[in-house]
Amino acid sequence: MRRILLSNDDGYMAEGLRWLAETLSRSADVTVVAPDRDRSGASNSLTLLRPLRAHRAPNGFFYVDGTPTDCVHLAITGLLEREPDIVIAGINHGANLGDDILYSGTVAAAMEGRFLGLPAIAVSLASAQPTHWATAAQVIERLLAALTTEMLPVDTVLNVNVPDVPYEDLQGFEATRLGHRHKAEPVVTAQDPRGRPIYWVGPPGAAADAGPGTDFYAVSARRVSVTPIHADLTRHTALASLGAWCRGGL
Repeated sequence: MRRILLSNDDGYMAEGLRWLAETLSRSADVTVVAPDRDRSGASNSLTLLRPLRAHRAPNGFFYVDGTPTDCVHLAITGLLEREPDIVIAGINHGANLGDDILYSGTVAAAMEGRFLGLPAIAVSLASAQPTHWATAAQVIERLLAALTTEMLPVDTVLNVNVPDVPYEDLQGFEATRLGHRHKAEPVVTAQDPRGRPIYWVGPPGAAADAGPGTDFYAVSARRVSVTPIHADLTRHTALASLGAWCRGGL
């Protein structure tokens, strides 16, 4: 995997993106195409009603006035002269555990790479105030080395969450399933300077399903959580009963 496309949802100036680019550039041809600002929570949104603009920063990173999905889509379908071998999104500022992936622009960027036929990894440093960026970068180096002999299934993205500790303090890697959170906290109501009501989306709920085997549990035990995810949201086990219901005229 000599050509790597990096993106994120924290913006092209994000520290995690810089760490990952510098680390992987030691052994690969790395291109960065990332949003021009923080687009956390953008999920899989594409910009369809206006054109996108891409610019090149002094450090060589491309930045785009769009979403993380826009960045990866633009890079692969028109911006880059050669298609990358893999798409990596991150290092995200904070965790993407359980239900977080439904909203995460980081995971969405990786998912767009997979939609376009490429292996993809989303990586997050699981802390509100992350410090050990080098740990997450080393984790990705290890995973890339493993992927040279064990390729991902064609419909799979790896969602990786790294404990915010020195690399030597990690307690290993664990294949995990997604956990679940409690209901999100209520919105925070305030007023703008003219006295009109405004609303801030509240924080996510605390972990609910967070026992052994989940991504929440692995990270709490200082293990790197590696969760295989895919975009097929079909509830296959319900097809038979639903089919009978439909054939009965509802």
